[in-house]
Amino acid sequence: MSMSDPIADMLTRVRNALVRKHQSVSMPHSKIKEAIAEVLQKEGYIKGFEVIPEKPQAVLTIELKYSGDRRTRRSIITGLERASKPGRRMYVGKKEIPWVLSGMGIAIVTTSKGIMTGQEARRLGVGGELLCKVW
Repeated sequence: MSMSDPIADMLTRVRNALVRKHQSVSMPHSKIKEAIAEVLQKEGYIKGFEVIPEKPQAVLTIELKYSGDRRTRRSIITGLERASKPGRRMYVGKKEIPWVLSGMGIAIVTTSKGIMTGQEARRLGVGGELLCKVW
């Protein structure tokens, strides 16, 4: 079955796994999902990720990150929101990249220089498609 928005599917899988307090979540692999996972790991929102080569398609497994002990465990990610959708793409210039929760969250942007946070894109002076917001 083909999927119309694989990035939204990825964010939904992560959101559902966080609600159920799973240690990890798996999904079909793609280069853009791997790049988003890399940004999330670099910013400290997830523990790590792994690409498992399988037939017919590789699998991306993301290890989720929590704070607190077993009973009072809370996820590091409190919100995930898809910004640009297949029906309505959102392109932003370097000056229009949004601040998520006054700088407490990140915007993930795909630019001509790769997928990066909104802060990195502002520093490099590039705009692009606003993929999602994480806080």
